[in-house]
Amino acid sequence: MTQRTVLIVDDDEEILSLMQDFLEADGFHVRTAKNGRETRSVLANTEVNLIVLDIMLPEESGFEVCRQIRQNFDGLLIFLSARQEDHDKIRGLGLGADDYIVKSTTPSVIVAKIRAMLRRSERSHSRLAGPCCMPALGFEGLKIIPETREVWVRTKVVYLTAKEFDLLYFLASNPKRVFTTDELFQRIWGNDGEDPHTLRVHIARIRSKIDDHSAKWIHTVWGIGYKFVCQ
Repeated sequence: MTQRTVLIVDDDEEILSLMQDFLEADGFHVRTAKNGRETRSVLANTEVNLIVLDIMLPEESGFEVCRQIRQNFDGLLIFLSARQEDHDKIRGLGLGADDYIVKSTTPSVIVAKIRAMLRRSERSHSRLAGPCCMPALGFEGLKIIPETREVWVRTKVVYLTAKEFDLLYFLASNPKRVFTTDELFQRIWGNDGEDPHTLRVHIARIRSKIDDHSAKWIHTVWGIGYKFVCQ
């Protein structure tokens, strides 16, 4: 298996060193950066599979760094922050993060989460690379193409993160079927213990990108979950 590369972005030398030790012991290749400028430099010269990004950075915040790099980086991204307020989690997920972890979490648990996220992502991509690719899905005004991971809204391509695409494709593959939040966490994140904000924010981001005045694709079934509705 190709060695996977994780980029850790934090201005705390102790955290950088600790996380690097744990990740390298688990077989990962690790790059580090202390600010947005160094982060962009690493991404310009290295193929990175996953980014662990702190919020409190010098010069520009992790939120701003995330906003900038998400224009070109579509790999996995996790915020790792001492800030535990719900509004910070919602903002981070809203900017395109795949997860938000507080720094009180032990390094071994963080590494386990990283390993699990990469494993699920690789399984998803390996299915697409096989001889029987997952079919493109076409609806009136919406097309979802798993081979290229593109989403077309009428005549325009919209950008979705890896998790947003996986979630949309899964719901659209099962139109009109209602999925509970636990079922969606199991299918997309691989567990049922995620923060409830995570799913709500991902759904909201997908809606903001694909809905228009004539089409509302993902419907909330109050008290249960969500369903995809063909227009």
